[in-house]
Amino acid sequence: MTPQELVRTFYETVVSQHRLEDLPRFIGPDCVLRQGERTVPLGPAGMARHLTDLRETYPDYTVRILRQHCDDPYVISECVMEGTHLGPWPGTVPTGTHLTFTGVNVDRVEHGKIVEHGGAVNTFEPLWEAGIIRPTE
Repeated sequence: MTPQELVRTFYETVVSQHRLEDLPRFIGPDCVLRQGERTVPLGPAGMARHLTDLRETYPDYTVRILRQHCDDPYVISECVMEGTHLGPWPGTVPTGTHLTFTGVNVDRVEHGKIVEHGGAVNTFEPLWEAGIIRPTE
């Protein structure tokens, strides 16, 4: 499986179908989350926690890859993420609104596994348009 195929399968199958039992096949034991200049240890267990938390907010959460670019060892994926807001999210109450987010994920693949994950998701516009967030008075 090419790095792009591995990343696409991870998001569109493992994440979208919440197949946590498959995480060790895709996520390296020393995988880290990159947040700007900061790295946070993740590994399969941390990824499972993240995906479980995500499912508590969006039980029907899915990821669809629109296009990808590979600059070995990095795979850049433009994504559409969707889910119905049925659980708590910091500063919000469940609304039952189906939301669509766009984003870019950057994953580093080494020896057939994702060893670094990062990226950015546009949460502002969908939450604003749904009336979930508003300016303070």
